[in-house]
Amino acid sequence: MGFADDHLIPLVDEGLGNSAHLVDLGDGRALAVDASRDLRALRAAADRRGLTVAFAADTHLHADFLSGAVQLAHDDGAAVLASAAGNRAFEHTALADGDETDLGGLTLRALATPGHTDEHVSFLLLDGTRELGVFTGGSLIVGSAARTDLPGAERAEELARAQYHSLRRLAELPDTTAVWPTHGAGSFCSAPPGAERTTTIGAQKRANTLLAAPDEDTFARQLLGSLGSYPAYFDRLGEINRRGPAILRAALGLTALTADQVRSLLDQGAQLVDVRPVADFAAGHIPGALSIPLREAFATWLGWLLPDTTPLVFVTGPGQDLAEIAWQAWKIGYEGLAGHLEGGMAAWTADGGPRERIDLLTADRVAERPVLDIRQAAEHGAGHIPGAVHIELGDLASRSDAAPKGAVVACGHGERAMTAASLLQRAGHRGLAVLDGGPADWAKATGRPLEEGA
Repeated sequence: MGFADDHLIPLVDEGLGNSAHLVDLGDGRALAVDASRDLRALRAAADRRGLTVAFAADTHLHADFLSGAVQLAHDDGAAVLASAAGNRAFEHTALADGDETDLGGLTLRALATPGHTDEHVSFLLLDGTRELGVFTGGSLIVGSAARTDLPGAERAEELARAQYHSLRRLAELPDTTAVWPTHGAGSFCSAPPGAERTTTIGAQKRANTLLAAPDEDTFARQLLGSLGSYPAYFDRLGEINRRGPAILRAALGLTALTADQVRSLLDQGAQLVDVRPVADFAAGHIPGALSIPLREAFATWLGWLLPDTTPLVFVTGPGQDLAEIAWQAWKIGYEGLAGHLEGGMAAWTADGGPRERIDLLTADRVAERPVLDIRQAAEHGAGHIPGAVHIELGDLASRSDAAPKGAVVACGHGERAMTAASLLQRAGHRGLAVLDGGPADWAKATGRPLEEGA
């Protein structure tokens, strides 16, 4: 078949910063690469074209989402293509370096590209002998390469050196070869921000500073120096993907719960997650609730801050999508979804339930109160309110004693700050407030400059 641009359908998960890819093979069949367990967008794209997924290829044992390959094998009879070195415990075609799969006119060649993970492979898509593009997963990405510390900090340098050789191997492909990474801007597996999610080998030779590194030592130093923190749940998913995620056999949703049922579940150790917008949570919430507003980044913070071993009860607002909550939890391995409070806070209050609140302050009202900045280290270093104490949100639960009393909690817009304030409130802090906005709003309101550096 002739391969045209519209044969490749990117499926971007903005919240996790990843791209899956669906390739229309031209005969009613399709190839899916690095499909998430949340297959809604992939299914919609396949249905629009009348496609059945015949092949599901995974570049590596993903740490940031559960793979949808096993589900595609179950539902569509897709052949799962993956690295032999991954030792997956379910039926799949185990590929070694150089192995090829006939897609029916196109060919998919596995290229061993360890670094991001030990067993990582890239998939080169060929039309005869012509290189169309390469699915690089977490190897060569736009402007960088994915992190190498997920198998353990003690192996980060060893894998960074493996990543050096993998990138140079990919750079030997023709300059016109398209590069289709999985990880991109917004992913905690990758470093640089930016809007572009695809590139070419030639463009990366010109613009990727890691490819410009003169030697292996410099490359490893640059890559390791770019790494920040990553969500706690990353440490769990690789092994689940190796074993194979459980098959979903029914539609996802959330059970409606009465206020009494919620109380009973909380007494038994369930976690309460309030997904309403920041202003609604600030105005009144159930004591002990963790605020994680429902948005694209919901799964990241759910997986960073809560264990996957306790039942989850959700408080929602009018019109919020219950299926979206369930899917975001499910795609990162949170299956203990007890349900949602039917009727929301109105039902809780009508049943005599207590409420707590947290002040939401505009930038001009921060005054001389202590400020707690809970953003990532790179964000804080780029510009923060002078004198702000810095504790990353992901570390706050274990360092709540270090937070200033009566703090105004700040992030970039307010969502993460409200999550942090709810954590502190659960830990016994009182007199908390959240900055409605971020440091840039504070600088504009006060006319004072932000402070840079740690």
